[in-house]
Amino acid sequence: MNEHANGHYSASSYRTPDGAPSDIVIFTITSSERAGAKKALPTRRLEVLLIKRQKWPFEGLWALPGGFTKETETVEECARRELEEETGVSDVHLEYFNVYSKPGRDPRGWMLSHAFVALVRESFLAGRRTSDEAADVALMPVEDAVGLELAFDHRSILEDALERIRVRMLTTTIAKEFLPEEFTLSELYQVIRAVIPSFEERNFIRKVTSTQSRKGILEEARDASGEPKTSNRYSQRPAQLYRFTDYSPMLSIYG
Repeated sequence: MNEHANGHYSASSYRTPDGAPSDIVIFTITSSERAGAKKALPTRRLEVLLIKRQKWPFEGLWALPGGFTKETETVEECARRELEEETGVSDVHLEYFNVYSKPGRDPRGWMLSHAFVALVRESFLAGRRTSDEAADVALMPVEDAVGLELAFDHRSILEDALERIRVRMLTTTIAKEFLPEEFTLSELYQVIRAVIPSFEERNFIRKVTSTQSRKGILEEARDASGEPKTSNRYSQRPAQLYRFTDYSPMLSIYG
């Protein structure tokens, strides 16, 4: 008789996973001043936080931060807990993007890993600390990280996360996660280029301020008296400061 027909269920009839870890791809954009350049935009680079494992399996290899989900929490709660343990912050952009379940992906047993991507400002990672699971922790340029032999299937996870944020950089307002509240359009363009090096739009500033479909996403920053706020931090001439609004446009491939 089918055990479901009469409402009976026995957990012993089924093989359950040995663990459900949450792995987190933590991206940030680092800034460094250009040597000898005055009033110039800094060099910005997309980097990912990696930890060097000090225990079996994959001892000595770099890996994404993460940990096992407890019975008392959801996989997202686990991801937020691990994120805070690794970075000291929790109130940042975190989103789920895939599950990884290829047989044999983890020599410790049958592990179904739930992957999240987090976007964290560089300033939040200045005081990052090493957990007891890691021998070392470092920010690494993404182009270097994807070329490494990472633990488990973490290179695949990293590559998928990178593709995810590149798509979302052009279809949502996630650029704001890497910018101060008020910024110039040159800074916005540079952040997009840091995530998508192939992105090139010579008339970016004109288009982003004049195209009808983009109206409402950005607004000019103004002071208490209503006057436009400007900055000459990275330019000789004052540049208008902007901020993102709370508006999130619904994009359509048919629109």
